[in-house]
Parts: sequence; C-alpha cells; structure tokens
Amino acid sequence: MTAHTLIPSLPPFPYPASALGGTLMVQGTTSDAGKSTVVAGLCRVLARAGVKVAPFKPQNMALNSAVTVDGGEIGRAQALQAQAARIAPHTDMNPVLLKPSSDIGAQVIIHGRARMDLDARAYHAYKPTAMAAVLESHARLREAYGVVMVEGAGSPAEINLRARDIANMGFAERVDCPVVLVADIDRGGVFAHLLGTLDCLSESERARVTGFIINRFRGDIALLQPGLDWLTERTGKPVFGVLPYLHGLHLDAEDAVVATQGAKHGDTLLRVIVPVLPRISNHTDFDALRAHPGVDLRFVGPGMPIPPADLVILPGSKSVRADLAFLRANGWTQALARHLRYGGKLVGICGGMQMLGRRVHDPDGREGPAGTSDGLGLLDFDTTLAPEKQLRQVSGHLALEDGTAAVKGYEIHLGVTEGPALARPALWIGEEACVGRARPDGAVSEDGQVLATYVHGLFDDPAACGALLRWAGLGGAAGVDLDALREASIERLADSMATHLDLRTMLAPLATASDGAR
Repeated sequence: MTAHTLIPSLPPFPYPASALGGTLMVQGTTSDAGKSTVVAGLCRVLARAGVKVAPFKPQNMALNSAVTVDGGEIGRAQALQAQAARIAPHTDMNPVLLKPSSDIGAQVIIHGRARMDLDARAYHAYKPTAMAAVLESHARLREAYGVVMVEGAGSPAEINLRARDIANMGFAERVDCPVVLVADIDRGGVFAHLLGTLDCLSESERARVTGFIINRFRGDIALLQPGLDWLTERTGKPVFGVLPYLHGLHLDAEDAVVATQGAKHGDTLLRVIVPVLPRISNHTDFDALRAHPGVDLRFVGPGMPIPPADLVILPGSKSVRADLAFLRANGWTQALARHLRYGGKLVGICGGMQMLGRRVHDPDGREGPAGTSDGLGLLDFDTTLAPEKQLRQVSGHLALEDGTAAVKGYEIHLGVTEGPALARPALWIGEEACVGRARPDGAVSEDGQVLATYVHGLFDDPAACGALLRWAGLGGAAGVDLDALREASIERLADSMATHLDLRTMLAPLATASDGAR
C-alpha cells in the first residue's frame, strides 16, 4: 500500500492513466521559485496514478550532479525527479549540463559527457548545436514515456537570454508544449513577478502559458483570494492552485548551498564544519549530516574563521587548485593544522581528497591554467588531472571498524591519484568488498585522523554514516536513512499538489494530446 492511500482526504486523480500523453513544461518567474520541487511532486502524482512519466530539463547550470545508469552525469534535481517518477535517472533527462569553472566560463556536458569548456559568448554561439542535443533527448523520452514533465531554468523573462534560448520558451516553442508559470510568494511581489514575466514574453509565448501556480504560501488563503481573482481577470489565465510552505523537506538542492543552517544546540552534538569553497560541488554529500539529530553541521563561508569542531570535511571542487589557493588565502590551512593538533578528524571528498595530498598536477589546464600546486601534505600521494572524467555508480564497504559498513555512492572526477598512502584505503569498492575481492579507494592516515575518498554520497547509507560518525567521536551513533527521508518528502510534495492544485484543468492539454511531438 502506498503512502497516499492512507490519506482519505486526497481527491481522486481526474484522468485515467491512458488518457494522458504529451509534454508539459514548468517555468518560474525567478530562480528558486520552486520549479524543481513542483516537477518532482507532479512526477510522483502522475506515477501514483499509473502514468508512465519522465522528468526533463533541457539545460541545467549546476555544480551538484548525479551519475546515471548509462554512465553519464546530470543535474541532481533531475535525479530526484526520476526517483519521484519511480524510474532510474538517465542522461536524456538533462541533455545539457553546464558546470561553472569561473564567473564567465563553464564545462559543457552533452548527453552526460564533458565536451568542452566555453566562456559565455562562445556558449551562446554553440547553442544551436546544444538545442539539437536537447531535441534528440526529448524525442527519445517521448517515445519511451507517456508524459514528459519539463523544468525550465531561471526565468523566461530574461531579455538578454532570449536569442537562441534552449532552456525556457525557446524549447517550448520548438516542441509546441503548454507552460505552467510558478512564482514564489514567500519572496514577496508575487503578482508583479507573474505580470512582469508575461509582459516580457512574445505574443505566442504568452499564449502557451496556460495558468499559474503560487508556491510557498503561509497564512489564510481567504486573505489571498482577492489577489487571485484580480490576477485571473487581468490575465485571462487561471491560478491552478496555491501550494503551502512545506517545512522540513529533505530534497537535493540543485546548486546553491542552503542559506539557513538550522544550527542545533547541546553538549553531546558532534560539531561538523564544511568550508564553502568558491567552486564547491556536490554539497548534497552533507544532507544526511544536516538531517542527523546528533550532528550540528555548519557551512563556513569566505572571511569566516573555522570554529572548534570535532570533524572538518573538505568538499568536492570543480577547480581544485584554485580552491586550494582560496583555502590558503583565507587562513583555513592554519585552522586545519590546529584542528588536527587538538585531535579533530578531517575528511576530504573527491576534490577535497586531492587537496589532502602532496601535489595536484594539471598539465593540460583541465580546470584552469596548466601547472602544479602544492597540496596540504597530510597524505602521501599525488594527483594528476587526466583528460577523461571518471563517472560511475559504486558500492562497497568502509575500511573502518570491522569493515562491514556498507557504502553506496558515485564518482565524478578527473584526477588519477597515486602514492604510498593508498595502501591504507578508506573504502573497498565492489560487490565482494567484504571478502577482499574489490578495488581500494582513498586513504586513511597512519594516526587515523584523516580520511580521504573519491566517493560522493559517503554518508547517505545509514551503516556508513553511523560508522563515520563513531570514528569522528559520536559514540553509539546510528546513521540517518536519507533515502527514506527523501522518499517521505516526495510523498508529502505529491500529497500537497494533489490536494491544492486543480489537476483536471492543469493537465487538460495532455488529455487532448496537444503536444506537437505526438
């Protein structure tokens, strides 16, 4: 029995699963309006009704990525949406991923594979080629699934990005799909956001906006109703619903580090610090720690001192040598040395692992100017950035305690690391890791204070999370089941949308098969 069947107040789904087909796009008036969560929630609503649905985002710009079943990388939001749709993530769900390497340049990933590094002007010229990849992936999804739920990027009202757009209305116009516009009322100015966005669109683009969703509402809906009535009268478009603010959701962030720390208090908490590097990547590695009741995890930003802690974690990085220089410029290397002198534990994940070694070599300039940087010298190995990115889903066991704590995660890195420290691995990767038939990963220092690994998602499995927290000093700790928390959050999202959205009206274009790809 699924969770939604336990809530008798949920209205029945308005259509037979076989009656729906096509593409529906969710765009937002601003970044972080809630597009990702709305698409995730709708994917679960449709999947629960028996609709074969897939998520899709034509172009994503994010340093948080996930490894797919076909060995590529996509934005983590699309991996979450795939989970909501109850399917495995695939590179077709995010055919263009941009991973910023500077304020004006990014690594361009097409169909899950890194193709080139381009600055903003060069990428603008490349967009017709990127659009071809987008349309190819969309066509494959339309062949395989009844409904494709599309997430836009940023806002369609950014006039400077309208030419050659592949992320919002440029895509919607090419495939002739309806668009739902989402706005975040918690930020204020929701009616101005919606009207202003419509005013920036062309006549044909305005016509394909079928209605609005107002997101993150707190308060009495009756007080909002006059504004909703005015909006409908002014635009001639319905408000499909007002979604309440849902507290305590455990969902993967698309990119930005969560601004609210929610610091916990208590003498028995394990204090964990994560320095926020300029090109920090995959900070979702720490979601399980943020959710753990026995852990007080805090992100420390530029210019802030690293406070006393039990555990410091160096996160992944898109530009390891540049972020190493940033660590030194902020005085954080001295803070790390002091942390270790007082018995604290230190973990490096992926780029953070590479920083812990003797040197990082980038002979071909893969992440910036070619050259070599001295690492922190805490582990005896060197890393060389290679041409081919290593992408794989992995499972195995930690080499801590009795070596049986299961780990499941993924690798995304250019580096090849070699040196004597690897003779003391942190993990054993492979199906038979517990009996020694597996490859080693990472390293643990001889004094047991420093641990390094290439595996993202290190804390996601409850067994591994518990073992690592006990190693860091939280006696008797058990791990948090992040998958269960994520699944419960998706169910809450779906319940909220089934309750508060007029699904019959919103999904009507799919019931009439108006998608031009059909």
